[in-house]
Amino acid sequence: MIFHKIHSLKGEVTVPGDKSISHRAIMLGSLAQGTTEITNFLQGEDCLSTIRCFGQMGIHIENNKDTILVHGKGLHGLRKPDEILDVGNSGTTTRLISGILSATDFEVTLTGDSSIQKRPMGRIITPLTMMGAKIESIKGNGCAPLFITGSKLKGIHYISEVASAQVKSGILLAGLYADGETSITEPYVSRNHTELMFQYFGIDIQTDNTTVTVQPAKEFPASQVVVPGDISSAAYFIVAGLIVPNSEIRIKNVGINPTRDGIIKVCEQMGANITLENITDTNGEPTADIIVRSSELTGTIIEGGIIPTLIDELPIIAILAAVAKGQTVIKDASELKVKESNRIDVMVKNLKLMGVDVEGTEDGMIINGGNTLHGATIDSKLDHRIAMSFAIAALLADGPIEILGAECVNISYPDFYTHLNDLSQ
Repeated sequence: MIFHKIHSLKGEVTVPGDKSISHRAIMLGSLAQGTTEITNFLQGEDCLSTIRCFGQMGIHIENNKDTILVHGKGLHGLRKPDEILDVGNSGTTTRLISGILSATDFEVTLTGDSSIQKRPMGRIITPLTMMGAKIESIKGNGCAPLFITGSKLKGIHYISEVASAQVKSGILLAGLYADGETSITEPYVSRNHTELMFQYFGIDIQTDNTTVTVQPAKEFPASQVVVPGDISSAAYFIVAGLIVPNSEIRIKNVGINPTRDGIIKVCEQMGANITLENITDTNGEPTADIIVRSSELTGTIIEGGIIPTLIDELPIIAILAAVAKGQTVIKDASELKVKESNRIDVMVKNLKLMGVDVEGTEDGMIINGGNTLHGATIDSKLDHRIAMSFAIAALLADGPIEILGAECVNISYPDFYTHLNDLSQ
C-alpha cells in the first residue's frame, strides 16, 4: 500500500473500542452467571480470537457487531475444547487465558501464529507454576504452543520483574480459583483494566501502590460493559494532528485511564496543543474527547514509570520525535523487543530509510529530531503498530511511502486507513 504527503487533517474521528478492555469483557462475561452485554467491542482479529477460544469451550457468544452477548456459565462452566485453541496473533489472549485454563478440570493445547510462537511465555508460566499449574512449553523454548493441564491452585504473592498487565492479569484470573488470596507486586504500575473490571463485576480485589491482591471468587453475576475508545488507536491521530500543518482533530470518547495516558503526558512535555473535553466515567474507566492542533514540538526524555503507560505508543511517539526540534531519548523500554516484532530494531531501520537521525539502544532509542522525511519502502514485519506509525509518517514525507504488509492493521483497527483518509484535506 502506498501513502503520500497531505496538506492538513480536519474533523472528528471515533476510534474503535479499547482492545485490552474488549478482551477482558469477553473473559469475565464467560465466567459470570448470566448474559453480559458488551457495546463498542473492538472487532479486530485479536479480540475475535478471544471470542473463538471461549466459543470452543462451550460459551455461546452472539456477535451482532454493535453489541456482543456473552452467555456466561459461571466460574466452572468451561468445557474441554474439541480442538487446539488458536489465539492467532494475540499475546493478551495467550497470557490471560492461561491463568483461567490453569484451574480447569481438563487438558488443552494453546497455540498461535508464528509471531506468538516466538513471544516469551515464561513470564506467565513461572508464577502460574508456583500456584500449582501444570504448563508445558511443547517445544521447550518457553513459548507457545503450550500444553496446560488444569489443576488445583494455591494463592501466592508474586514479585514480578516486569511491569506487565498481561502477566498481572493472568495471575489475577488464576487467583479467582486459588485456595487463598493471590497478590502480585510490580516494579511500576501497569495498566489496571483487569482490576477495574473485577471491581465492576463485584470481585474482591484491592490495590496498594504497586501490589494488587485478589481473593478467591464466588460466583458473580453478568453485567453490561461499555468499551471506551482505545487510546492506543487514538495515538496515531493525536500525533498526526500535531505534526501535520494546519490540522485540528477531535478524537471522541477515548479512554484516558491514568495507567494508559502516558502519550498525552509526553505530548504535553513536548509542547503539544492538546486538550480534553467531555470528561466522564464509563463502568469505572475515565473517558474524554481529545482535541489536538498542529504544534511546534521539542524533544524530551521518556523513561521510568511512564513507560508501562505508553509501551504500545512508543512506535508512533518515535515518529513524533523524528520531526520535533532537538533530541528525544527513550529508555527502559526493552519490552519493545518482545512485541509482535522487535519494535526497537524495526523502527530504527525504517526511520533511517526515511532519513531520520536515530540510534537504537539496548532498551530504547535516541532520536535527533528536525528531520525531513523522505520516501521509502517500509517493511511492517506484519506488526500493526509499525504499519500505522509509518502511515502517519508518510503524511509529511517528500516522496511516496510504500508499506509492506499494511493490511496487518486489521489486528487492532480494521478501519484505520478509511478514517485517516476521511480526515485528509
